Amino acid sequence: MSLTKKIWKNWKLSFNHRQKEKSFRKGLSTVPRVLDPLIPITGDTVHFKHTGHAGDVIYSIPAMKALAGGKKIHLYFELHQPNRDFTKHMRHPNGNVMLTEKSVALFAPLFEQQPDFVHFGAWNGEPIHYDLTAFRSFPFDYRMYSITRWYFLTFGVTADLGKPWLFIQPDNRFKNNIVIARSSRYHAPGISYSFLSNYNNLIFVGVPEEYEAMKKEIPNLQYHPVADFAELATVIAGCQLFIGNQSFPFSLAEALKVPRILEVYYQCPNVVPEGPHAYDFCYQPQFEKIVSDLLNR
Repeated sequence: MSLTKKIWKNWKLSFNHRQKEKSFRKGLSTVPRVLDPLIPITGDTVHFKHTGHAGDVIYSIPAMKALAGGKKIHLYFELHQPNRDFTKHMRHPNGNVMLTEKSVALFAPLFEQQPDFVHFGAWNGEPIHYDLTAFRSFPFDYRMYSITRWYFLTFGVTADLGKPWLFIQPDNRFKNNIVIARSSRYHAPGISYSFLSNYNNLIFVGVPEEYEAMKKEIPNLQYHPVADFAELATVIAGCQLFIGNQSFPFSLAEALKVPRILEVYYQCPNVVPEGPHAYDFCYQPQFEKIVSDLLNR
């Protein structure tokens, strides 16, 4: 590259940085105050509302517990809010909205088993103390960093993300299984799962279309449908190893802290595995090495 081209490239990068900082500073002047509850907390429960995707809900639990400060949690879903996170070529099971009545039905059996949650359901205008979707009011690049920590940045709290924050009785029938989930979104370029056909006891969880796509790469892959998110969590909690990309099943694996491997999408690396037994990859040789190390040790 000639010196002139280098100077031009560096100038453009500098200009982009200045524009981003200008936009960020402008955004800071319009954000609401979120550090105090929207209404005073007077009882023994703290009420939260969430608007985002299913995975965002799981990743918000550490912040909820920190904000609740030992009190019990009421969680409400605000339904049918526009889907703001996916480009046109990325399909989502909920279509063009983030949470629906079906989302409530799928989540309910899972939250019923969480000791900190005493109420869960659709939001019908009930008073709330914290709107968890407030993070979207801040001028942060939400393709980056860590979804769980977006809530920390917003509400000024923290938690030990190396420890489990979701609890379920494992289904030990899957103790010798590798459980795989790969949504149609967030595929790292150059990644193939076909080498996994060299291993036995492979189970896929996810929507049927995703299974059919993976079956073409892994002929010995078996499909395990689930009735709700509690059943999905029991399968993941009981498995030998979980492998997934940046979709909802991985959020469960991360919250449960099972042995897990994450496929990182380079354009949107906002899921960060933390704690023991956590691996991630975005290159094929490293993916195969991690699997081999874990299954052949």
